[in-house]
Amino acid sequence: QVQLQESVPGLVKPSQTLSLTCTAFGGSNTTSYYGWTRIRQPPGKGLKWMGAIYSGYTYYSPSLKSHTSISRDTSKDQFSLQLTSVTPEDTAVNTCALGATMTPTLPYVMDYWGKGTLVTVSS
Repeated sequence: QVQLQESVPGLVKPSQTLSLTCTAFGGSNTTSYYGWTRIRQPPGKGLKWMGAIYSGYTYYSPSLKSHTSISRDTSKDQFSLQLTSVTPEDTAVNTCALGATMTPTLPYVMDYWGKGTLVTVSS
């Protein structure tokens, strides 16, 4: 069974770069056929699709594209997203997911989900 483990800082200061990493365990032969997606949920708001990487192609939310970078390390089964120049509005529960098909809109149909981790942007 594939499990996704998040590596996410709990607190980041405004203007800093937020690095979100997700690692898959238990199914490297399976995960190579999937794409990665990251979704976040600001406090009191709905789910927001941030970006994804599928078959070597990266996709970004238009609202985040200018300060987002996505990469994937298949040898480590890892997916990383960096968000530069964060503001308090970037405070959210961040979740990574693996899926066979990219779904940038609700409902987000994914095969495996991370637990979700709160990142707070505050000085």
